[in-house]
Formats: sequence, structure tokens, C-alpha cells
Amino acid sequence: MKEQVRIGMLGLGTVGSGVVKVLAENGTEIEKRSGLPIRIKSIVVRDLEKERLVEVPAELLTTDAWQVVNDPEIDVIVEVMGGIEGTKDLLLTAFRNGKSVVTANKDLIAEHGDELILEATRNGCDFLYEASVGGGIPIIRPLRKDLAGNKISEVMGIVNGTTNYILTRMTQMGMAFEDALKEAQELGYAEANPASDVEGWDAGRKIAIVASLAFNSRVNFSDVDTEGITSITERDIDYAKQMGYAIKLIGSAKETENGSISAQVYPALVPQDHPLASVNGVYNAIFVRGNAIGEAMFLGLGAGQLPTASSVIGDIVEAVRNFHAGTRGKFLVDCYEQKTIQSSLENKNRFYLRLEVADQPGVLGAIAGKIGQHGVSIHTMFQKWTDSQTAEIVVITHEVREGSLRDALNELGDMEHVHAIKQTLRVVS
Repeated sequence: MKEQVRIGMLGLGTVGSGVVKVLAENGTEIEKRSGLPIRIKSIVVRDLEKERLVEVPAELLTTDAWQVVNDPEIDVIVEVMGGIEGTKDLLLTAFRNGKSVVTANKDLIAEHGDELILEATRNGCDFLYEASVGGGIPIIRPLRKDLAGNKISEVMGIVNGTTNYILTRMTQMGMAFEDALKEAQELGYAEANPASDVEGWDAGRKIAIVASLAFNSRVNFSDVDTEGITSITERDIDYAKQMGYAIKLIGSAKETENGSISAQVYPALVPQDHPLASVNGVYNAIFVRGNAIGEAMFLGLGAGQLPTASSVIGDIVEAVRNFHAGTRGKFLVDCYEQKTIQSSLENKNRFYLRLEVADQPGVLGAIAGKIGQHGVSIHTMFQKWTDSQTAEIVVITHEVREGSLRDALNELGDMEHVHAIKQTLRVVS
């Protein structure tokens, strides 16, 4: 029996500083809940002289990550420094040295989760990564444990706080995308290079992780069809509001009728009475459908120092409890099936289309006839404005196969009286 558990931390940035802060502020309660005292033995940083977000004794700091993962006195590695290849090698070594690992590294899990989980299992170690998806929202543990009795059919939601903040400001304040992004950067919600967020890549990595757990089959980031929000305009936001929708960046993973997996990230019109429509600001929400639970939604802050640190600490507590009980490495490999990934062309959705067309008699009928040839039926079509020569029309379709819609749009683009297809967005039913 151990008298205490020693931690080696890789990284002391925003999240790492939050972990140190929460352990210091809530240490007494955390020790009682985990069953053993928790002590930080070493913290790996890139620059020993850099000013810190939290005060730590200088003797804890080191620049040698390999020394920490090879230290026989350290029981748990907490990885909050990011990166993929070099970080993967460090964690593999930690497992081979019998150490449990807690990480917040979604990029690493999305790319190499299987390899890491297998190595942890081989060596009887815990590998815990609740903080990799949803910040402070518990979703990894519920999928692995609490919902294990369910056959999950769908996981969808808002899993990127930066884009949700931008779309919220565009909706509530009428801001242009560029202005809302600039504000998000000034507030620290968006990076100087925001591509990972606004292009949907961050959300795509998170969907790959939760899809792998929900459907017990490996889904890689490259399997997730991703679209970002950079094409969303004030006009789209306004039209959506007029029709009773909000525009949100949605991550979606479904198991199809033939047993394959569909995984996508896309901006979509969400009905105002849908639970996700009222999730605003930097909040995230993850919606799960299972055959036993029915529907459940997990809501909370999806990023930030303390919310993410909260999830990291939760994993640390679980790792310490397992040390105390002698039950480390109790999770089997999650992805024990090999399901195919369905092409996005085979997915079925309703769609919002915004078109600029010639303002002439018969144009609307010609458009309806052309797309109807591809099995696309129109639920709603109306004209929004005209300047005597050009009109803008908005179309909401019935559910249609995405490949059929793309074929129809290709033909629309060749029509003489269709000046431009300005926008194509999915509509959540």
C-alpha cells in the first residue's frame, strides 16, 4: 500500500497552472476523496526563467521530460503540454515504466489513442483523458462507464467554445464574423492563428474521440468530414433567426442503419426549441442518444483554465483511487470492433440554400424543376430581396442524400439565370 502518490507534470501553461492551483486550493478535500495524499514531485517546463501563472517552488521545475517519465518515484504523469509525436513517445515510455497517465491532449488522442490505450493495458496502467473533450464537461467517463449499458445511436453537440462565442456574438449583436473573431481573440477565447477552431479541426478531433468510445470502433480525425464557420455571414444569421433557427457549429457522430459510422463537423441551422439552440457564449453541450437512456445532454464550460483543470483533477483522483485499491488498468481496449466510415455523400440531411438569381419570371420554377431531377424536394422557398435585375432566394429542402444535393447544386451553378450559390448549410431536424 502506498502512503502517497507522486505526480510528474509535463507542462505548466494555462491548464497546468490551473491543475496546480486547484490541487493547492482544494487539496484537503481531494486527498479525502482520493484516499491518498497527492504530491507534485516534478514539473517539466520549456524555460526555467519564464514568469509563471502560478507560484511553484523552483526545485520542482525541470526542462528534462525524459528524466520525469523515467523517475521511479513518480506514479502518475499528468501531460498538459500538448504536441503529438514527441509527447506520444514520452507517454509510451511512462506506461512501460508502470506509470499511469492523465492527459488533456485531444490532438494526441485523436491521432494515436489506440496505440496509447493498448500500451497502457499491456502494462496494467491507467490512461485517462476526460479533459480532451468538452473542457469541464464530463463525457469520456460517462461514455466508458455510466452509459456502458446502452447501444449509442448518436452523439452530437457544440464542442468548440471559440466558434460558439463568435456565432453567439454574430447572433445577439449583429456583428460580422471578422469583428466577432477579433473580439474573441482580445478576450483570450481564440488564438492568434484561429484556424483550428474556425475551420472545424478542433471540433473534428473531439468528435473522433467521442465517436470511437460511443461506437467502440476507431474513428480517426481524418475520418471526420469537417467544415468551419468562416463562410457564415450576418445575412445567414438574420435569415435563420427570421425562420426560427440559430446557427451553431455542430459535431455529429451516428451509427447508420447498415452499421457504419458517420462523423461530421458543420455549421447548421438549429431550431430554436432544440436544446442546443440556447447554448451560447463559450459553453459547450454534448447530446447523447442511447436505446436505454433515451436522450441526455451534458452542458458546461468547454474550455478555460479551471474548467479544464477540473477534468484533469477528476482523472488524477480516479488514478489515485485505483492505486489505493490496487485496480489500475481495469479498462479494456475500447475500440474492439472495426466498423466502416460512411462517406458524407451518403448522409441524409435537410439543407438551407441561399442563391442569387436573375429576377425574371419562371426562374423559381426552373430551379425547383432542376433540383427535383436529383430527388431534392423543397420544403420552403421565398424571395428575400431584389434590385430589379437580381433577386436573392432562400430554400429549405426536405431530407435528401448529400450526394444528390451536391449533384443538383453543380447543375444549378451551370444555369444561366443562377448567378451564384452563396451558401449551403445543413438543418438540424
